[in-house]
Amino acid sequence: MRVSSLQPRLLLGPGPSPVSERIREAMARPTLGHLDPQFLGLLDDVNARLRTLFGTRNQTTFPLSGTGSAGMEAAMVNLIAPGDQVLVGVNGVFGTRLAEMGRRMGAEVVTVEAPWGEILPEERLIDALEAYPGARLLALVHAETSTGVLQPLEQVGAWMREREPLLVVDAVTSLGGVPVAVDAVGIDVCYSGTQKCLGVPPGLSPITFSEKALGRVRSRTAAPSSWYLDVSLIAGYLGSERRYHHTAPINLIYALHESLVEVEEEGIEARYRRHREVGRQLQEALGERGFEPFAQEGHRLPQLTSAYLPDGLAEAPLRRRLLEDHGIEVGGGLGPVSGKIWRIGLMGEGARRSSVDRLVAAVDSLLERDV
Repeated sequence: MRVSSLQPRLLLGPGPSPVSERIREAMARPTLGHLDPQFLGLLDDVNARLRTLFGTRNQTTFPLSGTGSAGMEAAMVNLIAPGDQVLVGVNGVFGTRLAEMGRRMGAEVVTVEAPWGEILPEERLIDALEAYPGARLLALVHAETSTGVLQPLEQVGAWMREREPLLVVDAVTSLGGVPVAVDAVGIDVCYSGTQKCLGVPPGLSPITFSEKALGRVRSRTAAPSSWYLDVSLIAGYLGSERRYHHTAPINLIYALHESLVEVEEEGIEARYRRHREVGRQLQEALGERGFEPFAQEGHRLPQLTSAYLPDGLAEAPLRRRLLEDHGIEVGGGLGPVSGKIWRIGLMGEGARRSSVDRLVAAVDSLLERDV
């Protein structure tokens, strides 16, 4: 098999998302060295643009070399020491993963749970913070990719702002698709992934640390257990000293820069509106065809739709035929909804009316054959 023999797909699953021609062309530019002044200037511009997108003035904002799970682990490993008590909101796969990472780091993890497909009520989160005054942080998933739920953060962020616990937020699926507003909400560490609403191939995790979070890092009595993800070491490369830490994925950073230029040219509010509009169009079209929403009403992500299939349809065979016959990829369910729902992503370049039209036409074709 050769790469040239691979057939293109329309990527409408939970990630990765389609990559625009401009971003592909940017990735194909000649590779520079990771200490080349031209590249460092580009990286500085990426960091500034990420601050705008995150809605923050945090100077320690950068693309971590690794996928969104690396961002998750970096957030936790820099803030947690063995024996620390931490709170984690769990209502899907990625809250579960946050809790597991905390346990592996030796933390005492207390979970606040809600059924999959539902939000974690903010009053329950505040109650948990009051019940565990020694907790060092609260970790939440803003956009739970496994369920399509958008978690509200404003009340708990306001409550935590002047208190000791740090607020850690997973924005892997939300950044670039819905507002994140790090500073306005009071988020201390926020991480994302490039392969969702930014439309960049997997491999980078934009991340930002507040001064409050960095103070926690500086006060550690022992270094984080991960050398590679130690933000104090990475900061030496990002700062004026440009100390070598690791070789950055140069061409992926070209791609991220081009994506952020696309965001600026479109306008961030227009981008959010585009995601809202196509998400609504898809959800209405699915409803007309007998699909039932899985995520809680009023808290459904526009860029990631989760839905039960019409009665009598087996999701995996239908999804396979969608891929094989129509070249369209959508995702299936995970955990307790494995085999029960579809997860359809309209993210970044994929968040277009043409994507909805092509998917709906393909679904109609498949449903006609199954009737």
